[in-house]
Amino acid sequence: MATGFALALLLAGCADQPAPPRVTDPVGSAPPLPSVFYLDPANPAEVEAQQRAARGDTAAAETLRTIGSRPSAKWLTGGPARDEVDAFLGQAAIAGQTPVLVLHNVPQRDCGRQGEGGARTGAEYQAWIRDVAAGVAGRPVIVVLEPGALPDAVAGCVRDAAGRLALLRDAVTVLASTGTARIYLDAGHPGWIRDVEALAAALRQAGVDQADGFALNVANFVRTTDNVSYGHRISDALGGDTTFVIDTSRNGNGPYPAERVGGAPSWCNPPGRAIGEEPTADPGLSRVDALLWIKFPGESDGDCRPGEPPAGQFWPTYAISLAHPGQPR
Repeated sequence: MATGFALALLLAGCADQPAPPRVTDPVGSAPPLPSVFYLDPANPAEVEAQQRAARGDTAAAETLRTIGSRPSAKWLTGGPARDEVDAFLGQAAIAGQTPVLVLHNVPQRDCGRQGEGGARTGAEYQAWIRDVAAGVAGRPVIVVLEPGALPDAVAGCVRDAAGRLALLRDAVTVLASTGTARIYLDAGHPGWIRDVEALAAALRQAGVDQADGFALNVANFVRTTDNVSYGHRISDALGGDTTFVIDTSRNGNGPYPAERVGGAPSWCNPPGRAIGEEPTADPGLSRVDALLWIKFPGESDGDCRPGEPPAGQFWPTYAISLAHPGQPR
């Protein structure tokens, strides 16, 4: 089905280049092949690389371009969305590539972890989703829907789990009505919800039957092989036909081998991690539609330790460490 996914993107007219071949090792220093996924030339790693190059720091610039030359997702976290979505999808259409959006604005977002925000009410969130859909305007786009929202509902972190799942179902319905959005409900990662039957039941309540599948490992570090095995278990619990995508942006070295590091949780800016496999619409893995860079490598997970930037802020030092672990910064 992965091959069918790649062909669907090509036939949508959003890419005039063949999908790159599967890459099984973490990204090296070679420039990437043309991708079906949209590469925003103004991404923070490329901007920082240009600034470093202008100062004569060519080694750092080349390292940062290892990240900045790969397509990654755009996150929407609230505020007026229609014009922003319209502009982003318009740029992708000009480039002949398929954009990836992450919607992260559900009420009670983040559940006490780093970062705050989310819509104030369910009604406000529903209006925001409709604003996003209006911006799509009949153009192809991949949407990763609400990282953490569904696993948090299963874990009992939110006050009204049923209401949370109803909001996700409404979002899937509205986005599917565009006719061009491929929608993947976030389902966490193998170290989060171990009861896949409960997770599958929540995915059904959230409308996975109207979506294109689910997403795994968003903003996390779990190895691709472990996510594939976990995804198959979830898919089996859903009947065996549901496909999924995996975030490989930072899983090249796998997760940190302890729950805490430097006095903070090890999911937050852990040291010694690395970027993973290339984004591709043809990964050659059963039931895996795509490998994507959903979390932008180098964006902070939060100010978990002294000197670390707030969540979502690009952090060149960390980006360099991900691109070439062990290289002097």
